[in-house]
Amino acid sequence: MTDKPTAALQEGDLAPRFDLAGAGGARVALAAYKGKKLVLYFYPKDDTSGCTAEAIDFNGLRREFDKAGAGVVGMSPDSAKSHDKFCAKYELSLALAADESKETLAAYGVWVEKSMYGRKYMGVERTTFLIGKDGRIARIWRKVKVPGHAEEVLKAAKAL
Repeated sequence: MTDKPTAALQEGDLAPRFDLAGAGGARVALAAYKGKKLVLYFYPKDDTSGCTAEAIDFNGLRREFDKAGAGVVGMSPDSAKSHDKFCAKYELSLALAADESKETLAAYGVWVEKSMYGRKYMGVERTTFLIGKDGRIARIWRKVKVPGHAEEVLKAAKAL
């Protein structure tokens, strides 16, 4: 487990590899998307208002992402069991990866120091990466505001 923030990735960098447990007993790995576009979005916690809205938005556009040739994966530090409950509760069919060790979160530079009510703590900065067919990061959205975000990412995926 890591408790230190890491340097942020830049557009053009190779996307760090991952192979993690996912919802429904699946494995979620970057290698599975080789030669395809991938939307990889990081979110803080299952079943919270913003994270739920974001998951529902991406899930609702899955067919459009498929048409654009882009997979969609959500990742948080929650367990695969938590993802199972989250998917069942909101009828989500997108892939959710569980990074309980926070190693992948750190590799992508989204495990950062946050502050709320004067208290500092480590947490996930809501961030989305669009990874090209070549495995390089084509676009990054940091400190994401959920309304309209999935649609903006879809537009970028279509254009890539």
